[in-house]
Amino acid sequence: MDDRSASLREGERLEEVRGASDPYGAAIRATRMPIVITDAAQPDHPIVFANDAFVVLSGYRRDEIIGRNCRFLQGPETDRAEIARLAEAIAACRHVSAEILNYRKDGSTFWNALFISPVHDDSGRVTHFFGSQLDVTARNRAAADLEAAKAEAEALVAARTHDLQRALDQKTALLHEVDHRVKNNLQLISSLLLLQSRRIADAETRETLTSMLHRVSALATVHRNLFQNEDVASFDVCAFLRDIASDLVDASGRGDVTIEHDQRPATIPAQKASAVALIVNELLTSALGDALRNGPGRMTLFVRQGAENLVIELRSASRAERRPAETGSFEASLVDLLTRQLSASLETTSDALRLTIPVSVKTLSA
Repeated sequence: MDDRSASLREGERLEEVRGASDPYGAAIRATRMPIVITDAAQPDHPIVFANDAFVVLSGYRRDEIIGRNCRFLQGPETDRAEIARLAEAIAACRHVSAEILNYRKDGSTFWNALFISPVHDDSGRVTHFFGSQLDVTARNRAAADLEAAKAEAEALVAARTHDLQRALDQKTALLHEVDHRVKNNLQLISSLLLLQSRRIADAETRETLTSMLHRVSALATVHRNLFQNEDVASFDVCAFLRDIASDLVDASGRGDVTIEHDQRPATIPAQKASAVALIVNELLTSALGDALRNGPGRMTLFVRQGAENLVIELRSASRAERRPAETGSFEASLVDLLTRQLSASLETTSDALRLTIPVSVKTLSA
């Protein structure tokens, strides 16, 4: 008796055991899930039962299926490692599942989600293997399409990000170049004002030109710092204060006046830098003027940044009376105008000047 005859007889025996009246047998035959049963007692575990769903899935006639090992569904691109894993599990009589590429009779492929379980008799001996299949080709194709679409989207995002970064780099370079040129022009104007002031005999006129020179120099310092800062959207307040304080003390020629710094990192939007610089210039210039009248002194520039405000405070160790700016003077009008422009507040005491500027940390981080 050949293997196929033995398989047919075993299939007939199973049909007799699970006759048409048996609900389990009827369910296996009628289910839309492809199912096969192989005979564990025969060499190479031939198929002894295949339901109609398996016939439709494979494209083979039932008489072409019975008596053959399930490997007839394999083809050139079937994963050999998965096949070896299945064979090992079957040899050990273990439950096993796998997802492999199978081939129909017409040569077309489908992804087969395969589940195999051993069937035991009353004595515990494995008599058959029960195999169910599920065509997951559509699911896998959808997953592959999704992965391809994801890869394409990521490539587009990467390309767009590259373009935006290049544009940002170009904009940054342009802004740095503008700051550099403005700084150079302001330094040239400062030099012209300095030369002119040295040729003027009238003390009041010379003082006016010197004050204007300090303002122009403050703006030049702003643009120098912006040029040196990689982040063109923000302005390092502390670095500017150290620079302008040093410049003004040097310009005063007062070696007995020192400005100390008690500062924590603080930044403001770049568009507010010029207004803040001019206000600080006026406050420092006024404080140094007081020092000229009151003798040696020590001042402290205090900077703190909170969640909503930036505080710049100029404290004096001397309790000497501070000369107020004349009402209606250019200096007072300039400070008042710029303070209102920044929606800031300026408080004056006998030993301190406190400038509070509304600056949201959220705005800076954005």
